[in-house]
Amino acid sequence: MRPDRRLRILTWHVHGNYLYYLTQAPHDFWLVTRPGNPAGHVGKTGVLPWGDNVHEVDAAEVAGRSFDLVLYQHRDHWENDRLSVLSDEQRRLPRIYLEHDPPQCNPFCERHWVDDPQTRLVHVTHFNRLMWDCGDTPTSVIEHGVLVPEGVRYTGELARGIVVVNNLASRGRRLGADVYETVRRQVPLDLVGMNAEQAGGLGEIGNLDLAAFTARYRFFFNPIRWTSLGLAVVEAMTIGMPIVGLATTELATVVKNGENGYIATDVDALISTMHGLIGDAAEARRLGAGARRTALERFSIGRFVDDWCRVLDETAG
Repeated sequence: MRPDRRLRILTWHVHGNYLYYLTQAPHDFWLVTRPGNPAGHVGKTGVLPWGDNVHEVDAAEVAGRSFDLVLYQHRDHWENDRLSVLSDEQRRLPRIYLEHDPPQCNPFCERHWVDDPQTRLVHVTHFNRLMWDCGDTPTSVIEHGVLVPEGVRYTGELARGIVVVNNLASRGRRLGADVYETVRRQVPLDLVGMNAEQAGGLGEIGNLDLAAFTARYRFFFNPIRWTSLGLAVVEAMTIGMPIVGLATTELATVVKNGENGYIATDVDALISTMHGLIGDAAEARRLGAGARRTALERFSIGRFVDDWCRVLDETAG
C-alpha cells in the first residue's frame, strides 16, 4: 500500500526489532533522544540496519520541529515526555499510542492510562485488546510482521531446544522462569538473551545473528505465561522452526498441535513432546515447514506495512 503522503512521525525507540520492522513503512520516523542514550531515548543505537527514513532528534529540540503525527509507545513518554518535551501545538497533533503488552496489574480489569477519544490505541495482538479496559479510546489491532532473514533456514541438527527470553531470572514467573527451570532438568535446553547467564544460559546473541544461531536447534521452546506474542517466536517460525510453548495468550491462536508445533498448559505433556522431537528430526522438520507457512501467511512484512500505512493515513487525516 502506497500512502497518499509521506508523514513525519515523532516516536521513541522502545523495542528495537519492532521499531525496525515498523520503519519499513514509507514514512519518516524521528526518534527522541537524550544525552547519554538512556533507556527509552536511545535513538538509532545497536546493529540493526536502520534505513535513511529513520532520524534522531534531541528532546530539547523537539518543540521547535514540525511533525504530522506522534506515535507514543511507553507510559513514561505519554505521561512525561508528552507534557515536558512536546509543544502545545504538538500535543494537539494526530496521535497513536502503540501498546506492546497485555495489562500487568490485573488481567482483565486494568484501565489503560490513555483515556482519550482523540487518540488511537493500537494493540499488537487481539489478546491484548481483549484484556485491556480501553474505555472510550478507539482501538485497532495490527499483528506482527517480520522480515525473512536472507539465506537463513532451519536445519535442526542440534538435538536440543532453544529458549529466547531477555532477563529471565529477574522477570520471574510472568516470563516463566520457573517453567524453564522445571523443563531444563529433564530436557536439553539452551537459553539466550540479555543476562541469560543469570539463569544458567549462554548469554546474549546479537539481533542480526540470532536467526542463524537458533536455526541449528531442534525446536523453539517458549515458557512465557503472560505476554504479547513474542517477536522471537514469529522470527523462529519464519525460518521454519517448530514451536513448543504454553497454550496461553495469543500463542494459542498461532500454534496448531501437529501442524506447526505443540502447545499445552500441562508442562509434563510439553516435556514428553520435546523428548519426541529430540528423537524424531523428520517430524521436527515437518512441523517446522508448517510453522514457516503460518508465518509467511499471517506475519508477512508486506501485510504489516500495509496495516500500519492504513492506520497512519486514517489517523493523520
